[in-house]
Amino acid sequence: MTLIGRTRARGVETLRLDAPERRNALSAALVAELAGALTDAAEDTAVRAVVLTHTGTTFSAGADLRDPPAPDALVGLLRQIVELPKPVVARVTGHVRAGGLGLLAACDISVASLAADFAFTEVRIGVAPAVISLPLLPRTDPRALARYYLTGERLDAAEAVRTGLLTAAGEDVDATLAPILDGLRRSAPEALAETKRLLTAKVLETFDRDAAGLTALSARLFASAHAREGMTAFLERRDPEWVV
Repeated sequence: MTLIGRTRARGVETLRLDAPERRNALSAALVAELAGALTDAAEDTAVRAVVLTHTGTTFSAGADLRDPPAPDALVGLLRQIVELPKPVVARVTGHVRAGGLGLLAACDISVASLAADFAFTEVRIGVAPAVISLPLLPRTDPRALARYYLTGERLDAAEAVRTGLLTAAGEDVDATLAPILDGLRRSAPEALAETKRLLTAKVLETFDRDAAGLTALSARLFASAHAREGMTAFLERRDPEWVV
């Protein structure tokens, strides 16, 4: 079964997370297939930019609790997006949770409809937003991130723009995207690659410095008793035992 849809128009390759029945959760299989599609786009000289979007009402619900990717595989995917020598633009029209927010932060430009909403739900299932912090911490407002990391509250598209999680939001996401994609199509490929390299240097420094420690932290937390209780409670649609 194909988990990533692919279409192309005027040099823009659109990759769609296409597992709506699982809310596009980041399973081992989906992560591997997305990585392969990104590799193909990077190597294809006819591709000027990549749009990462989704089918269904959820961009991504985060890690698939039934078939989670290895932490180093998720790190690899996030780094691949950051390092891709072509701009990657996220297009969001629905819900984004946990690990899905790491994908948004890894993208160079992220645009959403005003109907989209976002939440770092890790603390509510007994873990932490460890690996996704690699692209998030260098690119978002630290005070706002502290609030939403620690509480798991939802934030709307306007707040996501204010915090730096999104580049822009609009009633019609495609109308908001149109001038962005037009600008990328008018830009020289080599100039885009070098400009992206300038913009991502600090993010990649964070990967180089912190990836190993955050990968180990993620593995330790997911193996903990709190995580087992949190994930069981989530799947059983009840509050975990620590809720007061």
